[in-house]
Amino acid sequence: MSEARRIRLRIFRHNPQDPGSEPHLESYEIEEAAGMTLFLALSEIRERLDPSLAFDFVCRAGICGSCGMIVNGRPRLACRTLTKDLPDEITLLPLPAFELIADLSVNTGKWMRAMSERLEAWLHAKEQEVDLSRIEQPMDPDLADRIYELDRCIECGCCVAACGTAQMRADFVGAVGLNKIARFGLDPRDVRGDADFYELVGDDDGVFGCMTLLGCQDVCPKELPLQTQIAFLRRRMARSGA
Repeated sequence: MSEARRIRLRIFRHNPQDPGSEPHLESYEIEEAAGMTLFLALSEIRERLDPSLAFDFVCRAGICGSCGMIVNGRPRLACRTLTKDLPDEITLLPLPAFELIADLSVNTGKWMRAMSERLEAWLHAKEQEVDLSRIEQPMDPDLADRIYELDRCIECGCCVAACGTAQMRADFVGAVGLNKIARFGLDPRDVRGDADFYELVGDDDGVFGCMTLLGCQDVCPKELPLQTQIAFLRRRMARSGA
């Protein structure tokens, strides 16, 4: 049997709550195990080498989106990234554009909630009361599949971290926000029309702020057609704003 590879992880360390903490990279060496993911590597470091290391995880199955981080310059989910697919030296950084909690842990939830509230990202079936007969009405299977495809977003923040506009404009809603608008724009149960959606994202902080660099789609762990949806929204918003 071949000898197990040793890998070095250079990890960003900083606690903003500690006045004495300075941002720096700290290196750890561990032995690579078969089927090891970055999540397992970080867990081993925290268990055996440094219990103070901060990073996020919940599901370990690529569903919760909690473990997003920058891996050798690219946003990824730690639980779905195998160390065998990476070089001997791995550099891990927190996702940019989000509030840093500590080390690799960022507050994506705060950003996502503010974005969702701003875009009113919920089904607008009726102003005063929910009409169950309208919500439960039959839907064309192909349309239901298109809506479900956009609903697979796990709000991991990878698309925001890879977005050039999001790094320059703090109010940019990102591909995740535009994906939500595209989803509700498809849903026949939503009473809003093109003019309503234009008010929400028909500006440079919305669909016209996208520089079409394709970074969001390239790094999406769910492989959502984000650029297709943004192009669709641009055409729709252009008509609404005319």
